[in-house]
Amino acid sequence: MKKILIIMLFSVILCTGFKENIVIPNDAIRVRVIANSNSAQDQSIKLKVRNSIQKTTTELLKNTTTSAEAEGIIINNMPLIKNNIDDLLTHEDYKKGYKINFGKNYFPQKKFKKKTYKEGYYKSLLVTLGTGKGSNWWCVLFPPLCLMEVEETNSNDTKYELYVTKLLKKIF
Repeated sequence: MKKILIIMLFSVILCTGFKENIVIPNDAIRVRVIANSNSAQDQSIKLKVRNSIQKTTTELLKNTTTSAEAEGIIINNMPLIKNNIDDLLTHEDYKKGYKINFGKNYFPQKKFKKKTYKEGYYKSLLVTLGTGKGSNWWCVLFPPLCLMEVEETNSNDTKYELYVTKLLKKIF
């Protein structure tokens, strides 16, 4: 039954053209990873950190039903999230350091098509690699299905991707 409901949700989202009308709920929890720079190596590290966070948080939040519950799970598991990042960066021989914070973090204004995402401070998990002067990646952790992924560059282009294919593979 749960699989059918998820498939129906994805169908509705796809049929209504969600890319044009993306609305991030007020109680959403975001995740953002900012690269040290835009060098190929720093961008690669950013994506590896992103993958680590996604893997960890997807598992942690899979049965979450409220923003408050998701927040508690993230806070209680910060040592695990940090440990996974530490292990990854050690394995990659990355010596530029990083900062991690869960709380109200700044997101700059972003325009995509006809939608403007307001700048402001949003509840989020923020990882800043090195000096944090590179392009960033962000996504919505809660609601628990991270349907939208945003890749921002310094050129003001934004790329949105749907996780449906990846998520459906996990379900089935």
